[in-house]
Amino acid sequence: MDEMAETSAPPDAQAATGDAPDDAQLVGRVLAGDESAFEELFNRHRRRVSLIASRFFRRREQIEEIIQESFTKAYLALPDFSNERETSFASWLARISFNTCYDELRRQKRRPEGALSEVSEDEADWLRGQLRAETAGSDVEAAAVARDLAHKLLARLSPEDRLLLVMLDVEGMSVGEIAELNGWSASKVKVRAHRARAGLRKVLGRFL
Repeated sequence: MDEMAETSAPPDAQAATGDAPDDAQLVGRVLAGDESAFEELFNRHRRRVSLIASRFFRRREQIEEIIQESFTKAYLALPDFSNERETSFASWLARISFNTCYDELRRQKRRPEGALSEVSEDEADWLRGQLRAETAGSDVEAAAVARDLAHKLLARLSPEDRLLLVMLDVEGMSVGEIAELNGWSASKVKVRAHRARAGLRKVLGRFL
């Protein structure tokens, strides 16, 4: 998938330089009635939101729906945005995007029974080899999530566990970053991560 192959460069790196307004200034212009300023924010951050959505959904139309819904929510919530309270507009928007993906996963209520049947024989052989190797341990879950198998394997987990493992193993976010993004304590992230990995381990155990 092309989206999965993209690098996750910080959206701020894509922001205009020189005399161009920064994100906080653009937010101020939007709130003052300048609709074109929001279009500029959309163009700056669309790729990042698309990448986040592609971690959870494969169909192009699903990804586009997440993009549109995320930016709609962001637009409506702009009065609540404060550059002093948030690390950046990019971080604030990422939180909205992850939450939008989480909400959509919950709405789908996808039945997990068909997920393993989508795993190819080559993928199954790779998993068996990893699981049986002497060096296989906690890293095997991260390796599985990082591959194209992610959509197939994670579909068997709860939306909450899936969200957390994508943040950890696909996005490469730290416990501290996840805690800040979700408004959780670090200990809560660790407990949930342990539970999510245990759930994934049960799925992987089907290949033994």
